[in-house]
Amino acid sequence: MTAEHRAKNSVTVSGYDRLLFVTPRAMPDFPRVLFFAELCSMVLIDTHAHIYTAEFDDDRLALLERAEKESVTKILLPAVDSESHERLVQLADAHVQCLPMMGLHPCSVNENYRDELEVVNGWFQRRRFVAVGETGLDFYWDKTFTEQQYAAFRQQVEWSVEYGIPVVIHSRNATDECITVVREYSAKGVRGVFHCFSGTEEQAREIMKLGFYLGIGGVLTFKNAGLDKVVKAVGLERVVLETDAPYLAPVPFRGKRNEPSYLRYVVEKLVEITGLSSGQIAQKTSKNAQELFGF
Repeated sequence: MTAEHRAKNSVTVSGYDRLLFVTPRAMPDFPRVLFFAELCSMVLIDTHAHIYTAEFDDDRLALLERAEKESVTKILLPAVDSESHERLVQLADAHVQCLPMMGLHPCSVNENYRDELEVVNGWFQRRRFVAVGETGLDFYWDKTFTEQQYAAFRQQVEWSVEYGIPVVIHSRNATDECITVVREYSAKGVRGVFHCFSGTEEQAREIMKLGFYLGIGGVLTFKNAGLDKVVKAVGLERVVLETDAPYLAPVPFRGKRNEPSYLRYVVEKLVEITGLSSGQIAQKTSKNAQELFGF
């Protein structure tokens, strides 16, 4: 490639000129080529991955090595319920790149939810966590415990405010309802992220107006999801990256087990959508995660 081509197709990231991608116009005989030219300088953060679950028991160490090779420097571990809290905390204690959350998942809310919340609060008394979560509302599978879901959600939002840490929100088939609850606490300075966001542009803008972030993962790569149009419209100003491993693997692994190293496919899709370089996307989304979670 000539010096002229290089100059036309380089971008500036953190003050350095780096050839990170070449457009089809510059290289007409090739598809867009991603040059992860300075991988060591890139930082990706997976803000949501359940890698403490049994699905990863056979290759967890190898998984962490693969993530490191793909520049995933931190992996945040959302809690579900008391059956897995110990495993989550043990993994975080064993690996410095794994950061624990604590909370009660809405799908684990039932008639005994108060007992589960006591367990969660007990953990908060014993150690520090980077966030409350995941919590929220899920009306996809069952609405039997709707009242209890709301009560558990509000309690965890209150803990988020009390402990000064963000809340990580699950909002499947309940995005508007979760926005309403968040709005109740906006005057108290609540902050956080709508994990696995897959809503409309209007919902995204309302969430951003409340000071919250959008957790974007593998759904972005799904052909008919429509999330690509939403992200293109709202930009990356309030976006953080996530996998939700072992769920929602991106194309080309859709339907298979997800893992943090697959975050690169979300980044590649964002390159296509935004026209930014992989380095710029990594820099912006990682800065967002650092500001939100305080590390």
